[in-house]
Amino acid sequence: MSDTHAPTTPVPTVLSIAGSDPSGGAGIQADIKAISARGAYAMAAITALTAQNTQGVSGVHTIPPDFVAQQIDAVFADIRVDAVKIGMIANAPIAQAVAASLARQRDAGWTGAVVLDPVMVAKGGAPLLDPDAVAAVTGALVPLATVATPNLPELARLVGAPAPAADRAAMRTQAQALLAAGVGAVLAKGGHLDGGESPDLMLSPAGETWLEGPRVQTANTHGTGCTLAAALAAELAHDRPLAEAAAAAKAYVAGAIAAADGLQIGHGHGPTHHFHALWPAPAAGRGDRR
Repeated sequence: MSDTHAPTTPVPTVLSIAGSDPSGGAGIQADIKAISARGAYAMAAITALTAQNTQGVSGVHTIPPDFVAQQIDAVFADIRVDAVKIGMIANAPIAQAVAASLARQRDAGWTGAVVLDPVMVAKGGAPLLDPDAVAAVTGALVPLATVATPNLPELARLVGAPAPAADRAAMRTQAQALLAAGVGAVLAKGGHLDGGESPDLMLSPAGETWLEGPRVQTANTHGTGCTLAAALAAELAHDRPLAEAAAAAKAYVAGAIAAADGLQIGHGHGPTHHFHALWPAPAAGRGDRR
């Protein structure tokens, strides 16, 4: 007779530290969806509440830094954390609080992966990081990160470049500067480059890898950066090598973007389809998208 209670492999776990998006396309909500879709258990520590939808951000309410730290500490005190994804930080005190919490876990022997998505501006253009917080992110969080996943405007600000990279050579140069700042690796997202391709650069002390992909023509790209970083954290929680994890995360996000138009959510920059591989294709013609 078989033992139905035989031990099983624990499900990988990911803690997302980020802001909340009530419309569900970005931030904590996107992270939970992406982590779940990639076969890991999602947890969340919220850094900020936003009032936003697919058309823009109308308000931000930050959480007190000590309470952000209390959320993180509570999760670590009870639950195994295989990876952490850091998204919207909002301000320098929160950045310092998050860094101090994770540093304490490192000092206690925690060896999980940390994926840093340096969220600075919402898709509609609203700022999500105070100007004086960039130095705190670079000085406190970058050295703790296994990998950082900036887009090109974010990468330029992190390294103090006068302008975002306009070609692959500039992407490499700026990624090298961020690597020199102490991050374990850089996944520089090339979606802002001109042309029909969307190349990402994975740069680490071991070398560089270009992750190629076509640009999908859609306005529904709300939360793509959050989704990629969360998916990458889930892949690393599965203990996959970094280059393999990055390729899998990029392929997942490409599929989510390709299926995004079928969701028909909102009237602005709609979300990607996080569950494109799990849900049946949506039926066409669902009214005015409300």
